[in-house]
Amino acid sequence: MKHSLIIVFGIGSLVSNFAFANAADLAKAKNCMACHSIDHKVVGPAFKDVAAKHTGEKEAENKLAQKVMKGGGGVWGGMAMPPNTNVTEAEAHTLVKWVLSLK
Repeated sequence: MKHSLIIVFGIGSLVSNFAFANAADLAKAKNCMACHSIDHKVVGPAFKDVAAKHTGEKEAENKLAQKVMKGGGGVWGGMAMPPNTNVTEAEAHTLVKWVLSLK
């Protein structure tokens, strides 16, 4: 039984890592990387900074997914984030989960 659990958790870890690799590709495809980087400010904040800012927030995923789709401003300075109308709600959640994992 112990070996079965280890295999299941190992497969789950591989699936999660694969999903995050796809999220990075999704971020590139949806033009997120034009304004953001993983580890340094471009036009918008670094994704790692976003993750750090929202650590422990229960509603961070939902709140940030809405910002991805609808845009927002005033949190990181004067430059507003434009809405990304090419991102579906499911894609927004995938992107946000990935960003929040980058602590």
